[in-house]
Amino acid sequence: MPEIATNSQVEARVIVPPQRMLDVFGERDAVLRRAEELVSCEVIVRGNEVLLQGDERAVEDAEALFNGLIGFVEDGHHPTPETAERLFKMGANGKGREVLGDIILTHRGRRIAPKTRNQKAYTDAIRGQLITFGIGPAGTGKTYLAVALAVDALNRGEVSRIILTRPAVEAGESLGFLPGDMMAKVDPYFRPLYDALYEMIEPTKFRTYLERGIIEIAPLAFMRGRTLNDAFVILDEAQNTTPQQMKMFLTRLGFGSKMVITGDITQVDLPKGRVSGLEDARRTLAGVDGVTFVELRRDDIVRSDLVMRIVDAYEQAQEQNKA
Repeated sequence: MPEIATNSQVEARVIVPPQRMLDVFGERDAVLRRAEELVSCEVIVRGNEVLLQGDERAVEDAEALFNGLIGFVEDGHHPTPETAERLFKMGANGKGREVLGDIILTHRGRRIAPKTRNQKAYTDAIRGQLITFGIGPAGTGKTYLAVALAVDALNRGEVSRIILTRPAVEAGESLGFLPGDMMAKVDPYFRPLYDALYEMIEPTKFRTYLERGIIEIAPLAFMRGRTLNDAFVILDEAQNTTPQQMKMFLTRLGFGSKMVITGDITQVDLPKGRVSGLEDARRTLAGVDGVTFVELRRDDIVRSDLVMRIVDAYEQAQEQNKA
């Protein structure tokens, strides 16, 4: 706890284990410098001791941040400047370590983990439920985390295949003007899924999985009439389904399978007057055992801060239009 100092200021000391200093402070002190930028008190480093001076609340926040970084390292992780930001935003209740330390997948030295409390709730729901809906704005990691959990489940042998699907709804463009057969026409719509998978699976292995059907990427219409057993199934851009399509998809669930449905109800590309299957499912399936809805919000956006400001601007404009 902070100690009383002079001039109505308080101070606290955080002792960093000598063998952990390099990890806690980061390469070339990058993590330390970011921590100093985040806190609103003075930070003085003397050897392995961090002295914090300022008003009580600011010192408490800074102390929680440095203790969080130390705990993160002692848990076997390597913090980055972004880790410091996330720990600081999540406050002093210790949840930051629990969230950021939940490593879903490691590939080429890169660790994929939730970065906010809601993302952690989302990943926990996917692990624990048969059907999980992830609803929220762009940039909140809905699809990316679901794909990471799918790859992890495949690697662990919990499922024998991954099926990724989405409705081929045109967002201001016409499929008819794109060259090639139907699969060639819809291929651009699946680029985000391909991009995510390439970050988690070696390219040669990924191509082999596609050839053997271990990973299947197909339009939603191709799901009709099938029973999907022993599979991790992800429906992306679900706001562009109709209620009939959503019902068709959900009833494909077979034995040993898990489904994740992601979407943003503010970006519906259906013709005006058509009800979104995602919005309809949220109303219809509320309270159904085995089905969970997780709401991701603007605070869960993990892309550029500019994305958050863009989302804010559109939400404000939408509210004004309603008014």
